[in-house]
Amino acid sequence: MKIIVNILLASVIAILGWQLFNLYQQYSYLKDSSDKQISEMASLKQENAELNSDIKYFSNPINLERELKSQSNYKDPGEKMIIVVSTSTQQ
Repeated sequence: MKIIVNILLASVIAILGWQLFNLYQQYSYLKDSSDKQISEMASLKQENAELNSDIKYFSNPINLERELKSQSNYKDPGEKMIIVVSTSTQQ
């Protein structure tokens, strides 16, 4: 009778140990996954802040026109454009 109780107790301890091991593996996986998602969320928040800043900047028509002129050599009718070319000394 004592042997059966010992075998039963050892089996329960082995099963509980196996379950604890599985829980630890799940915990490790979920922690890594959570850390990655938190990092991604931080970078997306930064990108969102930059996009909101750009939206605010470009919502002003003067800034929008300024960017259009600087990127595509756009000019208003009757406006003269001056292109400055810097000369660099090469040695």
